[in-house]
Parts: sequence; C-alpha cells; structure tokens
Amino acid sequence: MNGFLDHFASRFVHIDRDNLSLLDELYHEDILFTDPLHRIRGLSALHRYFRAMYDRVEDLHFDFQGQDLVREGEGYLRWCMSYRHPRLAGGRPVSVEGCSHLRWEHKVHWHRDYFDAGALLYEHVPVLGGAIGWLKRRLA
Repeated sequence: MNGFLDHFASRFVHIDRDNLSLLDELYHEDILFTDPLHRIRGLSALHRYFRAMYDRVEDLHFDFQGQDLVREGEGYLRWCMSYRHPRLAGGRPVSVEGCSHLRWEHKVHWHRDYFDAGALLYEHVPVLGGAIGWLKRRLA
C-alpha cells in the first residue's frame, strides 16, 4: 500500500458537483489530465471539465479496487466507475472498469486514465450501441 495513492483515492471518491475544491487539494496547478476522450492542461481547465461532467451525469461514483506503485512518485489505481445519464442506456446505471496512471510530487501533475470508451459511452447510445453490439458479436 502507498500512502499517497491511499490518500488520493480516499479524497477522490468524495468529489462531486458541490465540492470541486477537492481538485485543488489533489492536483498541481499545471496538471496534464488525459483519457481516451480528452486532453486537459491546467487546474482551471480540469475544474471546467469536472463541472461539465457533473452537469451531464447523475450518480457518478468511483470504487477503487487496487493500486500498484511503480516507484516513488508514480503509480496506478484500478477502479470501477458508475454513472447514470438520462439519454444513455435508458437512464439505467452504466459501469466501466479502468485504471489511472498517476505521477506526483506533492500533488498529481500527470494523470492518464485508461478505459474502454465504447463501454463507457458509445455502446449505450441508441442505434450506435446496437451496431457496436452486433459488430462485437460478429468478431467474437
């Protein structure tokens, strides 16, 4: 177990639309945040990203499932994210597993998320989701 990763995960799960100030505690002013759909530079841009995300989804939460320390100042957190969106999956909960690769000194200055963007979003869009499901079955 790593103290920094434990602290990060325990604080991150409390972020929501009403306490985005927790981002300031966790991230460096010049954070570079990347995931399969976004590339964000700077803490103020990260605030805007999270604010927009919380405006679009409901019941967003993370369940951290493990961690791996690469070396001091670098590690991975494994997680399952769940959310609901009124226009995706008929408003039912959607869950996707992923991991976050973090680099830090006193705060995280580099954060890269890895997850299946199809499982997160595309498979739950009407019509497109059906096409992706058909394609997956054909390839299996």
